[in-house]
Amino acid sequence: MFLKKNIFILFFAIFSLHLYSQQDSTKVKNVKVEEKRFVQEGIYKPLAPAKAAFYSAVFPGLGQIYNKKYWKAPIVWAALAVPIYYYQINNSDYKRFRTAFRQREAGLKDEFILEDGSILVSDETLERAQKQLRENRDLSLLSGVIIYILQIVEASVNAHLLQFNTDDNLSLKPTFIMDPIQFEAPKIGLTFKYNF
Repeated sequence: MFLKKNIFILFFAIFSLHLYSQQDSTKVKNVKVEEKRFVQEGIYKPLAPAKAAFYSAVFPGLGQIYNKKYWKAPIVWAALAVPIYYYQINNSDYKRFRTAFRQREAGLKDEFILEDGSILVSDETLERAQKQLRENRDLSLLSGVIIYILQIVEASVNAHLLQFNTDDNLSLKPTFIMDPIQFEAPKIGLTFKYNF
């Protein structure tokens, strides 16, 4: 009798635990492709920011297009075109002044010496021009790299922010709460209530 009661209680405890346990939320269901697309539209997509960042890294502006912010792509392209343009100009001028300086050091005639032998640009000016143009070229390269990285970060952050619920049902409900202890003394306060 005692053994039957214990077996019955043990069986009942195990069976009741099975009845009241939670369902597995990580269980993958077999869903058709059409239904899967319909289900995934309104849920959080954790790989969307990584995709946007990857697309922006492959081709600047493509992450913004992936986020459906089409107007940002020409801004990214223009922002990257400016340092590239100045890099090319400064690099070509740097090479020009460097070649002239090397030719002058070797005793040859360069582009800044006229036919009659008069010198338009001195040696010191050639050296200063090389130094300044090299600094400008490097600064253009650095600003281009910074803009490139910023557009990748912008695409990723924008993809993160697109997944937040921005419900239009935001409202402000002012309420007045009277203090029963000090009824005569006016009090002013502000309370924010939010629900998830």
